[in-house]
Amino acid sequence: MLPTAIFAQLGWIYFWYAVPVAAAISLVYAATRHEEIHLIFRHAFGCATWIVGLMAVVGVVMAVVSAWL
Repeated sequence: MLPTAIFAQLGWIYFWYAVPVAAAISLVYAATRHEEIHLIFRHAFGCATWIVGLMAVVGVVMAVVSAWL
């Protein structure tokens, strides 16, 4: 299977719907841990990076697996 076909299956446009949700979840989670605003934003950025990165990795793995099924 060609790599372009694998990436075509992912539907990257739907990935952008998850970014604001991940940002909101990260902000709320960070606000429950910290009280200072700069710590909230720093923790939220790290948490959002983990969430979006994990979703991207899982999406690529699922696309590769489904290409061979």
